Amino acid sequence: MREFGYERALDVSGAVALLGADPEARALGGGTNLVDLMKAGVERPALLVDVRELPLDTIETTEDGGLRIGATVTNSDLAAHPEVRRRYPALTEAVLAGASGQLRNMATVGGNLLQRTRCGYFTDTSKPCNKRAPGSGCPAIQGEHHTHAILGASAHCVAVHPSDMGVALAAFDAVVTYETADGPGELTLAEFYRPVGETPHLETALPPGALITGLVLPPAPVAAASRYRKVRERASYAFAIGSIAAALDVQGGVVREVRLAFGAVASRPWRALEAERVLTGGPATAEAFAAAADAELAAAEPLPHNGYKVTLMRNLVVALLTELTEEAAR
Repeated sequence: MREFGYERALDVSGAVALLGADPEARALGGGTNLVDLMKAGVERPALLVDVRELPLDTIETTEDGGLRIGATVTNSDLAAHPEVRRRYPALTEAVLAGASGQLRNMATVGGNLLQRTRCGYFTDTSKPCNKRAPGSGCPAIQGEHHTHAILGASAHCVAVHPSDMGVALAAFDAVVTYETADGPGELTLAEFYRPVGETPHLETALPPGALITGLVLPPAPVAAASRYRKVRERASYAFAIGSIAAALDVQGGVVREVRLAFGAVASRPWRALEAERVLTGGPATAEAFAAAADAELAAAEPLPHNGYKVTLMRNLVVALLTELTEEAAR
């Protein structure tokens, strides 16, 4: 492991100053991803800025009825918060589906947003990887890729984003807030994660030296009727091979509003906007759900060994939306 400096930030402005002064500095929250990558030699920061004690650990209701979630809120506290459970149950389910209890007790919201792919070629420094070493190649395309992307990938990278939490946040139009030396800023989650394109190593649109301060969930009444489902290769702690966050408002058998986001199928949480468009105003039936999934997945470009994900995601859409429709009818 490379030698590195360590500073504990006492306030947000101090953290921002430290991060802005050294392009090789990294913010340290729970360390559940960053420290592992440092041990593997993937991340080699010159300075760790410990932000865990910053006053960013609260969850508050916004004036318009949404929620403001601080960056140092732990995943466990996020999942257990009564307003999150009541207003955005899919978010609670997504967080609880990720990692283990011990990791959730340490991992932070800000760190979860910034966690990096678990692609084996990325974490193995003896292998080429465009995300880790730009221009070196993507061996996953011809190699082991059964867990990799079917949507939004490129010839430069087919890795998937590992977050469960991010999938639910995408469905609910979360906004990421941050602080820089020039002042505060914000990015919608759709803006926050960059398309993979030709620069897979540039994962977010955060300005250099920015510190994530939290995120905002806009008010969304439909989110109260939401669920998260995750498919993995073993029932215990494992990353998804496919997941979905869904919220549904059905009145008189007609879909009034729907939110859908997919996980483990792209380099970022995938908002299924085409499926939402197809469903809105139409019948809440299994056939309609399948047609909407097919419309979204028409853009899929699976590799030789991950085409099963197309069928998997189609089945997840039908199963979860059917479950929500039946719940609404009770």
